[in-house]
Amino acid sequence: MTFDQIAALVVLVGVVGVLIHGRVRSDVAALSAAATLLLLGVIRPTEVQGAFASPAVIALACLFVIAYAIELSGLLGLLIRQATRMCARLGEAGLWLVLALCGGASAFLNNTPIVVLGAPVVKDVALSLNLSPKRFLIPLSYITIMGGACTLIGTSTNLLVNDMARNAGQPVFGMFEITPVGLIVAAAGSLYLFLFGGRLLGESAKGTAGLPHAPEQTGDGMLGDVELFSVSKPFDARRAAISLLVFVAVILSAALGIAPIAASAFAGAVVLILLRVISPEEAYAGLRPEVLLLIAGMVVVGLAIEVTGLAASGTDLLIDFIRPLGPLAALAILYGVTLFATEFLSNAAVAVLITPVAVALAESLGVDPRPFLIAVMMAASAAFATPFGYQTNVLVFQVGEYRYMDFVRIGVPLNLVTWVVGIAVIPVFFPF
Repeated sequence: MTFDQIAALVVLVGVVGVLIHGRVRSDVAALSAAATLLLLGVIRPTEVQGAFASPAVIALACLFVIAYAIELSGLLGLLIRQATRMCARLGEAGLWLVLALCGGASAFLNNTPIVVLGAPVVKDVALSLNLSPKRFLIPLSYITIMGGACTLIGTSTNLLVNDMARNAGQPVFGMFEITPVGLIVAAAGSLYLFLFGGRLLGESAKGTAGLPHAPEQTGDGMLGDVELFSVSKPFDARRAAISLLVFVAVILSAALGIAPIAASAFAGAVVLILLRVISPEEAYAGLRPEVLLLIAGMVVVGLAIEVTGLAASGTDLLIDFIRPLGPLAALAILYGVTLFATEFLSNAAVAVLITPVAVALAESLGVDPRPFLIAVMMAASAAFATPFGYQTNVLVFQVGEYRYMDFVRIGVPLNLVTWVVGIAVIPVFFPF
């Protein structure tokens, strides 16, 4: 092995260990790894610059600003309150309808504010109906996670996989190209939660009185300033209407191929500032730099693994093992590896590390890489088995006073359900 390969491998192992250990913030760990690689000469400054200016980072930053403008207008809180009032009359079925609406919103908006605003409302309605909030709070988190995987912009994972695939020479995904697979996986997972979630979670009605303060580290579950979204804002009709119109215009522009999502989102964020719907200070507050810096740092680590040849060597070993099994078995193994890794690492780290492997694996098998990329998108967001795998899990963990094993008991079967369904439907919409 060359010096660069040894250095890249040591840094990779180090950052993975730090992320699993959880004592250091994920964004700090990723930036430290990027700085080390730059100082050692493994990565050139131009490559670091490219990582920080990647389309995924630009698109995410601008979408965060637009989503925060919608949040500040009070529209999101109003919609959640109105939907809950309307559905409370339907009893338990109404609560499940509210959860489904939250999942649908998560396909377009960041699910953190949705869960922060929705969790206490769902808890209060459940208690008023003499139902255990525990039956609904974990499903609220899981359904919004699955909803986010239904569109290209629903989660940072999908944008990052799309960006990494583009770097590997693959055509980019359309806004709703992954939607059929995402919807079927989400429907199967939601059906499992509806039929078995209450029984697995038990009937305890204990709950906490206020909103949680998320711990400060580990993976995607610890990212973001929860307090940024913790207060329901008063409704402002003008700001809400303009924010929503701009957001719809951004979506349509990207979906119809008028402009890339990064360009559309950038233009939308600037328009909101020019129209004084959101001030520059508020726009900066909504950027969530810890998420953006984590992604940029991990992209640098991924580049180092690729340019030093480590990715090719590791993929060759994996291919030698998987090739005799055929593409469907390879898809299942890749999905499972991604699913396991995302429970311990941030989904940004998983996307960066596994996407190049997915492309190389498909090319070695002589098949289309797209099914493998879809598998990474679906699996990298499926952090169901621990309360710390995703930020919304942390939120409901504290609101509902769950035990760690509650997530294991309901999340592991959900992982298996989504895994089996995903492997079954991906080749239908994206043949090998």
